[in-house]
Amino acid sequence: MRVGYVVLYVNDVDACTKFWTEKFDMVARETMQVGANTIVRVGFADQNFSLELVPLSMMKDNPDGLDLATPSMCFYTQEIQSEHHKLKSKSVEVTEIADHFGNTSFAFADNEGRWFAIAQA
Repeated sequence: MRVGYVVLYVNDVDACTKFWTEKFDMVARETMQVGANTIVRVGFADQNFSLELVPLSMMKDNPDGLDLATPSMCFYTQEIQSEHHKLKSKSVEVTEIADHFGNTSFAFADNEGRWFAIAQA
């Protein structure tokens, strides 16, 4: 597995994109349209790691019960079924593998109840 990105749930994606690109010299790597919502990934030009800026309004139903005040880290794996099974067999709380906005992924909780994601690379 490898670290993919950190999700920041934000009120204003455009303002946050401007902050990270203008103040930290990051670049907008990817813009995704999900219904009426825009998600933007920003990062440094010479690194693979990125921040995914997700509008809080998209999470109003919050099916996985995520703590939206806490950034959420996403890991990438080639073997999503295997990783899911491995964590479940170690008594880690996991959600079902599902399609989330076009990405096959599942969430898992750490020992303090913070939720993270693992996505198919």
